[in-house]
Amino acid sequence: MKDILLITPPFTQLNTPYPATAYLKGFLNTKEISSYQMDLGIEVILEIFSKVGLQQVFDFAYEVQTITSDNAQRIHELSGEYLNTIEEVISFLQGKNRTIARQISSDSFLPRASRFDQLDDMDWAFGSMGIQDKAKHLATLYLEDLSDFIGECVDGNFGFSRYAERLGKSANDFDELYDHLQLTPAYIDNITLDILDEKLKNIQPKLVCLSVPFPGNLYSAFRCVQFVKNNYPEIKTCMGGGFPNTELRSVSDIRVFDFFDYITLDDGELPVELLMDYILDPTKDKELKRTFLREKRKVVYNNYSSKDDYKQADVGTPDYSDLLLDQYISVIEIANPMHSLWSDGRWNKLTMAHGCYWGKCTFCDISLDYIKHYEPIAAKLLVDRMEEIIVQTGEKGFHFVDEAAPPALMRDVALEILQRNLIISWWTNIRFEKSFTRDLCVLLKASGCIAVSGGLEVASDRLLALIDKGVTVEQVAQVTSYFTDADIMVHAYLIYGFPTQTVQETVDSLEMVRQMFELGILQSGFWHQFALTAHSPVGLNPSDYGILPNYKDISFANNDIDFKDSTGIDHDAFSFGLKKSLYNFMHGICFDFELQEWFGFEIPKTAIKQDFIENCLSDIDGQSTRPSARVLWLGGSPQITKNGHKLKLTFHDKSMSFQLSVEKEKAEWLLATLDQIVVHQKAITFAHLKEDFETKFEDFELFWYSKAVNILRERGLVVL
Repeated sequence: MKDILLITPPFTQLNTPYPATAYLKGFLNTKEISSYQMDLGIEVILEIFSKVGLQQVFDFAYEVQTITSDNAQRIHELSGEYLNTIEEVISFLQGKNRTIARQISSDSFLPRASRFDQLDDMDWAFGSMGIQDKAKHLATLYLEDLSDFIGECVDGNFGFSRYAERLGKSANDFDELYDHLQLTPAYIDNITLDILDEKLKNIQPKLVCLSVPFPGNLYSAFRCVQFVKNNYPEIKTCMGGGFPNTELRSVSDIRVFDFFDYITLDDGELPVELLMDYILDPTKDKELKRTFLREKRKVVYNNYSSKDDYKQADVGTPDYSDLLLDQYISVIEIANPMHSLWSDGRWNKLTMAHGCYWGKCTFCDISLDYIKHYEPIAAKLLVDRMEEIIVQTGEKGFHFVDEAAPPALMRDVALEILQRNLIISWWTNIRFEKSFTRDLCVLLKASGCIAVSGGLEVASDRLLALIDKGVTVEQVAQVTSYFTDADIMVHAYLIYGFPTQTVQETVDSLEMVRQMFELGILQSGFWHQFALTAHSPVGLNPSDYGILPNYKDISFANNDIDFKDSTGIDHDAFSFGLKKSLYNFMHGICFDFELQEWFGFEIPKTAIKQDFIENCLSDIDGQSTRPSARVLWLGGSPQITKNGHKLKLTFHDKSMSFQLSVEKEKAEWLLATLDQIVVHQKAITFAHLKEDFETKFEDFELFWYSKAVNILRERGLVVL
């Protein structure tokens, strides 16, 4: 028996749990409020994609006679092959049956349907040695074939990372979702509710909290609480998470509260604590925090509590217990190295800071608390939590899910990781801002940073200024070059169709992107069409951006807004060409194609010079060193041999050996200095080094920019 049951409803990710319930459970531990958490999505997936579950899927489709397409008929005819292989494939994708990879990679093991028709170039993607990843990709296509069959023949709402998403997207009123909930539960619903029922009987909670991050979780959340209300009316129900935080801030339809007793907004720690206090003792004054509920047949917003939200230092360490951590499924949907990070491997999710330190981008919902309220976590505390999670989960991979991780905090976290000799892998989202110097990128790599993603957005300086991104194309090019040189993978988010964007600017943006891929400073990217949201500066002040919004009456969800752009351009027409060209650029091909070849309609020639990005990179090393900058040596101690009046210093790093020949007295100063500026020692500034050097010698700058020191700068001597 537990006080609270925390649920992530179907579906989010196959490879790792969505972190919201783990965050909340970690906080509840600090308040000695007992809780149990479950990811209903992975439990439903494992139920379906088993030999028994799949047999039931095939039997159901046959009984209701929905197998009509050629592809579905092929899959059903091969049902025996699917039943014989499904549990082996799932076990392999869970990391338990790795020796079967070569069989999966052959042409004769897996049954194949339409998903294999567009099979990627296996040699390009995985080479001759990448058998495990190749097998994951093929096994993923196999599962997607089965997903297509389920969606076509069994339950049209099914999808691996969403369920009935259409019912949650742009649902300005509750009517369609409400009507759907009056229908008999669908096939996937019944599996979901059976698993939920068993958990409710075992846990016997007083409060069920569902974290709903996306529109694709919303329908299942309502179906779950409908079941709770019908079968366990004494249990209270609550919704929180990314979807209500963004879209349900003006909910007024009283029917919503036939299902949920409460909907909380923004940070969930204090609202849930106060709710639990009230449920345990209803005689208390109902002073809640950012909570919608029904009173006297009206929807009311109770924010009467005077208590302040908890600081990030006080919310505890995320607790991943109860979750089926060894049963998540690693998949590789497309042969793209950055996309595989999202779907392959089990990542511990953390944030370096609450909110966004920039908080100005005009397309972003910066008026909402989860973005505008910026509060970083101290590096020492953050790495303490990382070590706790490693012990708890056995996993050493971390995905920091920040809106944009702060560069200074990334530096401090990297130093803390190195000081503790932790071996971890981590990645995060950033802004491509000038604080990311070449030396900082080297430090981040040394600490285990493997990838970053960030917004290049429209790749146009005029539009970047309109977005208030705070960067230029030249700056983005330089920063992506620094990360790439440090062997950190770079993914760029790209936008087309931003208000007032012209056809010429779209074409020029594509040319910028083409050059960046050709020069190798981007490894991955994705084009998104601009969407107008209610809580962004563009949504709040549309006339400033030349658009005419089509507002609707809101009684339920309010976020995406239809609009007309004053340019009258059909931005949809560019979608296919932009995405197809990018796909080829990521494969390292078609750089010599005219941009016109990607589009089936006439476009203007680009106004961008062919060497524009190359020129951006030609003058990126002439940066002066701040006196207060910390100087750090990431390498080891050299072997020393005499060479006349000089000393020969032989350094061995992980990839090569190199030698320096330095005058004896200066070499001795250098050796003593390197010992003092390693990561475990007290921080020493550039000004201190200069002062110390000039007590013994003259002209520190001449020495600092000498060949010997330049070689060290290339091999691990960094200035931060």
